[in-house]
Amino acid sequence: MKDINSIGVVGAGAMGRGIAQIAAQAGITVRLFDLNSAAVSEARASLKGIWERLTEKGRMRAEDAAAALERVVACDTLDAMSDVGLVIEAVVERLDVKVDLFSKLESIVGEDCILASNTSSLSITAIAAGCKRPDRVVGYHFFNPVPLMKVVEVIDGARGDARYGDALMQLARRMGHTPVRAKDMPGFIVNHGGRGMNIEGLKAAQECVASFQTIDTIMREQAGFRMGPFELMDLTGLDVSHPVMESIYHQFYDEPRFRPSPITALRVAGGLLGRKTGEGFYRYEGGQKVVEPETAAPALPDKLTVWLAPYHSTGHRRAAALLRTLGVDLATSEEPPRDALIIVTPYGEDVATVVAEYQLDGARTVGLDTFFGLDAGKRRVIMCSAATGDRWRDAAHALFARDGTPVSVIADSAGFIAQRIVASIINVASDIAQQGIATPEDVDLAISLGLGYPGGGPLSLGDTLGAAHVLDVLRGMQRTTGDMRYRASLWLQRRVQLGMSLREA
Repeated sequence: MKDINSIGVVGAGAMGRGIAQIAAQAGITVRLFDLNSAAVSEARASLKGIWERLTEKGRMRAEDAAAALERVVACDTLDAMSDVGLVIEAVVERLDVKVDLFSKLESIVGEDCILASNTSSLSITAIAAGCKRPDRVVGYHFFNPVPLMKVVEVIDGARGDARYGDALMQLARRMGHTPVRAKDMPGFIVNHGGRGMNIEGLKAAQECVASFQTIDTIMREQAGFRMGPFELMDLTGLDVSHPVMESIYHQFYDEPRFRPSPITALRVAGGLLGRKTGEGFYRYEGGQKVVEPETAAPALPDKLTVWLAPYHSTGHRRAAALLRTLGVDLATSEEPPRDALIIVTPYGEDVATVVAEYQLDGARTVGLDTFFGLDAGKRRVIMCSAATGDRWRDAAHALFARDGTPVSVIADSAGFIAQRIVASIINVASDIAQQGIATPEDVDLAISLGLGYPGGGPLSLGDTLGAAHVLDVLRGMQRTTGDMRYRASLWLQRRVQLGMSLREA
């Protein structure tokens, strides 16, 4: 196909404006249309302001800014799209509206013109079904804000011709973006891959394992994520994220991995949408999140005997190394002494399950999460069952904070907090690869760029943490809870069995 040097953008809102910006900066003429003509004028004025600020900061030459603005042409009718090589729609997320728009465009544009949808949640195949030429309808999903979010999903519909998607891949690179290729499935790559974080965080909160703030803190300071699930949902707004959760769940015919939480439905009903309303999972004063102060660690008892359970080899080894650095002489008996703090290191199980299985004293037993390592300065997490006594909880808290490392204390949970959330993220990404929605490389690339997850993407993170350990966590959670949401993807299971990387196709 010939190079695309002129495009049409239908919809002059935030997304259409962002697409117009990166295209014009790449030397492409943009015909911008919106049913509200004032929106087009506002978009051009906004772009002029953006380019003036870039010029002032020395990031753009004045002549380039002027030329870019000249390339953004305001259009009064769709007929102005007659000779462009591509039309991108960025209109309301309604299937009927998009189908009607493309039907109108088909009678206007040339035979080689590509019709692209910026939809984030609707089926490209369904949009194309209303067209005479479904082969040239492609998904072109940018993320907001478009100039800063450098990833774009190129989605092939069931009746699409791959050469049109190939052309959009090439165009994305020309505009300075990183394209990833996806099959037409609910959520594509990024919105699909994001299910594990928010949904599992909500499940942990619903089980009263920890507060919203504590869950977020653990995900940042133990697991290394830039934001926790509740900070992220407050930033996005529940009016956006809750419908996506429900949509993907239903589109996958009530897949347990994607089961939403009533917590978000209630908060949407109450108008607690996040930053945009001044209150969500957090309160915001002057635009700043209000954070509750953390409870200081208790004093360490003068005498404390510690017995470390040997039931999980990796957990035991990591905990023993930490306890040695903390100056603890562990009890060496096969059974815990009568007045010793009992430390267990489950992967995917809760403390109650370990206590029952090994007939331990529940009052003295505390769980320690070793899944992410236990380096000084990295937040540590301890977990108590309903039977754990306050004295022993406080002793464990004081012990693991002895070197100044922050410690979070949570209630009993299959998979602590970060174990269960990160394992769910990796499991969902593995299943995206198993379904052939995208290559393993594109799964990692899309999710790391689109969601900012650490470790080079979820599959790479799974390899770093140890795919066998991730599988161990998932099996422990499913065994403990009986919930099919934790069943391991065959992609993950088979690669552990075969000793392969999760990124190997």
